[in-house]
Amino acid sequence: DLSQVAMLCSDAAITGDDETGAFSRVGEPTEAALCVLAEKLGIAPDEGAPCSTVANFNAKRWEALYERSATLEFNRDRKSMGVVVTDAASKAKKLLVKGAPNSVIERCTHVKLKSGKVVKMSEKMRAEILAKVSTMASKPLRTLALAVKTNLQSSIKSYRGGPNDVGGHPLLGNPSKFAVVESGLTLVGVAGIKDPARPEVAESIKTCTKAGIRVMMITGDAKDTAVAIARDVNIFSAEQVASGDFKAFEGREFFDMDEVEQLRILKSGNAVFCRTEPADKQKLVKMLQSLNEIPAMTGDGVNDAPALQQAAIGIAMGITGTEVAKEAADMVLVDDNFATIVSAVEEGRCIYASMQAFICFLISCNIGEIMCIFLASILGFPEPLTAMHLLWVNLVTDGPPATALGFNPPDPDVMDQSPRRPDEEIMTPWLLARYVITGMYVGVATVGISVWHYVVEKNLSWGDLRRWTQCGMEGFGGGANVDCDALFSKEGRMLPQTLSLTTLVAMEMFKALSAVSVDNSLLVVPSWKNKYLLVGVLVPSLLHAFVVNSDKLGWGGVGQAFGMVGLNKEQWIKVLQFSAPILILDEILKFVGRRVNKAEDERRRRERSSASVSSNEY
Repeated sequence: DLSQVAMLCSDAAITGDDETGAFSRVGEPTEAALCVLAEKLGIAPDEGAPCSTVANFNAKRWEALYERSATLEFNRDRKSMGVVVTDAASKAKKLLVKGAPNSVIERCTHVKLKSGKVVKMSEKMRAEILAKVSTMASKPLRTLALAVKTNLQSSIKSYRGGPNDVGGHPLLGNPSKFAVVESGLTLVGVAGIKDPARPEVAESIKTCTKAGIRVMMITGDAKDTAVAIARDVNIFSAEQVASGDFKAFEGREFFDMDEVEQLRILKSGNAVFCRTEPADKQKLVKMLQSLNEIPAMTGDGVNDAPALQQAAIGIAMGITGTEVAKEAADMVLVDDNFATIVSAVEEGRCIYASMQAFICFLISCNIGEIMCIFLASILGFPEPLTAMHLLWVNLVTDGPPATALGFNPPDPDVMDQSPRRPDEEIMTPWLLARYVITGMYVGVATVGISVWHYVVEKNLSWGDLRRWTQCGMEGFGGGANVDCDALFSKEGRMLPQTLSLTTLVAMEMFKALSAVSVDNSLLVVPSWKNKYLLVGVLVPSLLHAFVVNSDKLGWGGVGQAFGMVGLNKEQWIKVLQFSAPILILDEILKFVGRRVNKAEDERRRRERSSASVSSNEY
């Protein structure tokens, strides 16, 4: 009887490929597992039989012996599904039922023993069977009770139609009467189906917990099975399950609570909902949204479509998902793998960090250029940069590294951070302060190397430099004979401007290399982690070096066109002395930034923790 119920009370089938020797299923995985059980319990085919024969050998045998006369479709009230079959030889009818053990066993009056003897089911026996089912569920196994009934109502015994002819039948055509038909059953066995989660799921949910992402599992399994699965995949810890300190609800248990209490439960922590109605998924999503959470919903069935549309991010399964679910979803998961969702979250955080690096790199560089012109103007110094130089910087040396920052690798701690607020600015007050500081240094260093050239190499005083427009007048240069053209005109002015421009370009290249991570040190996330960034820095650097040294390369007109002249070894060293400290300054600011972010992260976690305490006080 066990093999008979498992095989005939199912719409699935097992098929075999003679060429590859592989078996595959057609239909629901649970029903397919019962078909496999029936094949293993049945008669073995001849040795050497082809794969296509082995796959459904016993299925064809049972189908030849019994013809399906009617189907009692599954519903969530009675939690079972039944078929009425007719013996091909005797024309006697029999009801085969499978379903949730607690529901089916409740409607059983007899049980078939291992010996084949049928005895009346006592309450003690019923309790022992349910205890065994609970033990199986905690392993975890998905359990199904299998039962038969031969003493059918007279109207069913006399029924001569097929599965499509039950419309006018008082029992078989009326779903509200299915529970009456499926009463007085004889239990023939309980099947336990192992449906393990993918190996990577447990680690992925651990990652979610560290990242501040809460996981809520909605399942059709029994509560014991669902809690055991939740323990195995780290939705609940082993300590929580052992102490009973977890949130798991079955059927209407959660939705029959007061709404205030429901919201308090949903405020924090993971949860499991078992044997829920399809509409309950959408209710859960709406409640989470009322708590200002950002819910993502996964689903594959037609009934999941409303919840998928309601969620901030609806995720449909690409392999097992229905077309309705895929149309309702925002994205389709092509491999049906939870770990892929977690990887997508990591990638999203990486993209956000890359956007910050891109924007902040350009802002700090532009602040430096503004500070450079501003300082030279208020101090009365010769302009360190011309309009051509600023154009060169913005079009040639800023663009490639800024673009390459979009390919930054994920920070090693990106999934250890709490989720950002939805309204959080991409340029936070701390980041703005940080880049103003680096921008000010860029401006000071760019002007500074020009001042160094005039004061140290040309022996001008600070005061003479501030009144450089009075060069040639009495008292300028301490009364010494000063060649003003050699200092402030043509090539004399091009040299300090080349020094300033080269220093600015070098600082921007160093800044780009440092921006491979917004907050992590170069010692943790080195620049070579982003190979595109290396190219983005190398190409502009070589272009600039070519223009500066174009006269030595026989292209002197190029340097003249851009207002640049060649530099000697000492001047290149001085450029590095003025520009390289930007790396040290940025490392110091990153160190402070990590402390700022850690304090903010701890504050968010304290808020979540306090919410968790309040939600457990019900």
